[in-house]
Amino acid sequence: MSGGYNRRILAVDNALMFLNSLKKFLKDAPYDLHCETSGQAALSFLDSNSVDLILLDVEMPEISGYELASRIKQRGIKTPIIIISANTEKEDIAKAEAAGAAGFLGKPFRPSQLIEKIKEYI
Repeated sequence: MSGGYNRRILAVDNALMFLNSLKKFLKDAPYDLHCETSGQAALSFLDSNSVDLILLDVEMPEISGYELASRIKQRGIKTPIIIISANTEKEDIAKAEAAGAAGFLGKPFRPSQLIEKIKEYI
């Protein structure tokens, strides 16, 4: 890996169980995973931190993943966003794209699928 540092990933999901699964999936990968449990906390984190990739769950209270992706892009943040959702209909994927997401990953997924998706963008 060039630069000698781990790439930083921000994961946002209100389900701690899912975030803990992500940590397990990525524990041996060259990524620093930062987790937030709400859209507002994620926006606050992005105010003072840069990341190489953002993973967003769709179903969250207060701010949905789609809304959060839109707000991130409105702030001029060009970081690639991957929407993660159990809703994998064409309309859901189109909504993710319309919100500014670079990619989409359907739940459930295998750890190898997550790693491959991350490698597409960083």
